[in-house]
Amino acid sequence: MSVLDYSIVVIYILGMVGVGLYMQKKASAGIDSYFLGNRKIPWWVLGSSGMASNFDVSGTMINTAFIFALGASGFFIEIRGGVTLIMAFLMIFQGKWNRRAEVMTLAEWMKFRFGEGRQGHLARLIAALSTIIMTIAMITYFAIGSGKFISEFLGIPAFAGFSGQFWAATLMIVLAMIYTVASGLYGVVWTDVFQGFLIFMTIAFICILAFVYYPLPEVFQISMPLRDGGFMAMETTRSAWTDIIPKWQLNIDAASAYSIYNMFGIAIMFYLLKVTIEGSGGTSQYMIQRFFAARSDRESGLLSLFWTFLLSFRWPFIVAIAMLGIAFGTQQGMPIEDPEKVLPVVINQLVPIGIKGLLVAGLMAAAMSTFDSTVNAGAAYWVKDIYQAYLNPQADEKKLLWHSRIASIIIVLLGLGFTVFIKNINEIWGWITSSLGAGLIIPTFARWYWWRMNGYGYSAGILVGMAAAVIQKIMLPHIPEYYSFTIASVSSLVGMVVVTYMTQPTDKNILFEFYRKTRPFGLWKPVREGIPGQIMEKINAENRRDILSTFFAVPWQIVLFLTGMAFLMRNWVQFGWLVVILAALSAGLYFNWYRYLSDEVDADSIKK
Repeated sequence: MSVLDYSIVVIYILGMVGVGLYMQKKASAGIDSYFLGNRKIPWWVLGSSGMASNFDVSGTMINTAFIFALGASGFFIEIRGGVTLIMAFLMIFQGKWNRRAEVMTLAEWMKFRFGEGRQGHLARLIAALSTIIMTIAMITYFAIGSGKFISEFLGIPAFAGFSGQFWAATLMIVLAMIYTVASGLYGVVWTDVFQGFLIFMTIAFICILAFVYYPLPEVFQISMPLRDGGFMAMETTRSAWTDIIPKWQLNIDAASAYSIYNMFGIAIMFYLLKVTIEGSGGTSQYMIQRFFAARSDRESGLLSLFWTFLLSFRWPFIVAIAMLGIAFGTQQGMPIEDPEKVLPVVINQLVPIGIKGLLVAGLMAAAMSTFDSTVNAGAAYWVKDIYQAYLNPQADEKKLLWHSRIASIIIVLLGLGFTVFIKNINEIWGWITSSLGAGLIIPTFARWYWWRMNGYGYSAGILVGMAAAVIQKIMLPHIPEYYSFTIASVSSLVGMVVVTYMTQPTDKNILFEFYRKTRPFGLWKPVREGIPGQIMEKINAENRRDILSTFFAVPWQIVLFLTGMAFLMRNWVQFGWLVVILAALSAGLYFNWYRYLSDEVDADSIKK
């Protein structure tokens, strides 16, 4: 990069650190302020922050790799996580259910669901530890992507036995840690808002550049990674690459690492099933933290809607980067070898001086936004659910804040250390989404919908599922993702059900208080019998609207994302159909969900 490019990046970094340090005083009022902003942050700020947090460099690089290698079909692979389809469920019902609990973390929620007895404490401890483990895994994933991206520009050499990518990731993490540790959620969300502007400037420039100056040729070459670590070039056509209608089967060479997606129809159905279970069960870490911090049910819905709308611009950007990567390969007479490096190569080779610095700053913003949110949310589980709950219940706010900052640093160091064992972004992302995450998915789902499930069953399901995921990674590291998901989730299900029926159910009074405040649908008949019929009719009416609205929201989000992609690809026939479908789904959402956002049952009116 030029001196001007470096200057822009340095100014951005100083600005981020300055905003974070400015917010330090607000965040230091206590842990409620540090982790939730005292639940006074506006919905549009939380939604903007959520979008910036989802726009991570690692995810953008792997999503670009799939689009570059597979065309529009690559989008459907990332239904597993990169499309963030869980937002549809958070928007309709999961966001408000979680907000109603009025807790700080998912682990604290376990006490609300299972009570203050032994089963509640066990579930809380297991939830805290499993979330911290997932946080460390996510930091490893972010660090690998950030290292690949930044090392392409800064040319950091290997040192002390560690690669240049490792030191590039370390640089990024240290910079983000400064303002994250200092200012908590206040610093995270307000720096995210500023970073969101940079991200959108980046999106606008790249999309215009690709659309106006680099239309796709009729025939061109792409590249795919091989199982042994090399790469193979393949020829494809514009019509095949831009077709957004997924095929039942792909015909990828068996030597390619992407050949695991040849049973494409089965893979898509598996990903949709996974996301449906995952979305219906809610989420943890930084995403759910935004909903714990929301001011009302209405604002939970609005922040989700805004978050999803902003996030839809990510996919045209990814398509534009892939198109530029194809154009660069065509100019060179051979495709970019590593699909995961298309993003940095494109910015390095096709973006002019000055603009390059702005784009690098924007993508650094994307990386740091995801990282800071994950670290802030992960540290809350140590402070609130382990240290304060069990080690030092009498700790004052000053000591809790000190532990919040130390926990953030330790979690980051552990995540960074694991980067030396992972080869590529897709390796760690596939394991997180389809194996380690699968060990959590069934108990996380069942806690909302099955009254009989107790804290012991939840804890057993989590422990057995995560153990199965780790054993699978060691013993069967290269099996398809749907097999690894099945191993972890079925193991978790068996452990959960067996232990639940071996132990006593949760106290009926605890279950009634939980249902009174959150009011989920599902298998709650013994609890609902204690609620007056008139109130129950209102709860049932809300639940019916939410279930129906979910059938609008899931395809609405997919079609919204695909519409921008079809426009960039100049696939005008399919773009026209997508616009019509999007309008119909939007109307359904408006009449069945949006206009009812302010209508909610008063929890105080529900009495036995």
